[in-house]
Amino acid sequence: MSNAVIGENCRVTLHFSLKLDDGTEVDSTFKGDPASFSVGDGSLLPGFEKALFGLKAGDEAEIEIPPEMGFGQRNPENLQKVRRDNFSPDMALERGLVVSFDNGSGELPGVINEIGEDDVTVDFNHPLAGQSLNFHVKIIAVDSIQ
Repeated sequence: MSNAVIGENCRVTLHFSLKLDDGTEVDSTFKGDPASFSVGDGSLLPGFEKALFGLKAGDEAEIEIPPEMGFGQRNPENLQKVRRDNFSPDMALERGLVVSFDNGSGELPGVINEIGEDDVTVDFNHPLAGQSLNFHVKIIAVDSIQ
């Protein structure tokens, strides 16, 4: 086992679980294969990645990421009214349904929030916006990369 600590220029293998403040588990690798990433590769939230710095193989930690360091606060401007005729007539619209929209530069997912006669309100906030993220991590390996 290496005694390298997590920092710049390293590859990390870890198990993690992610829970919200109400105890809802959003994701976990503890019952499957561990996750691996290279520091700075953009696969993790920057706030979470920085919170891992200094840990080494064998360490376990509880990390709380506030909304500002996670997916941000909910933005009321991200609730948009979309004309109902923009949806396929055979699409069964229901509250909570995730729909993908073409925003000109790719796909943008939104969650149907409200269904009116002429308009559908779609929430384009990230589903975890406004939430504190509570991680439990167990570091399996830390390898230096050059």
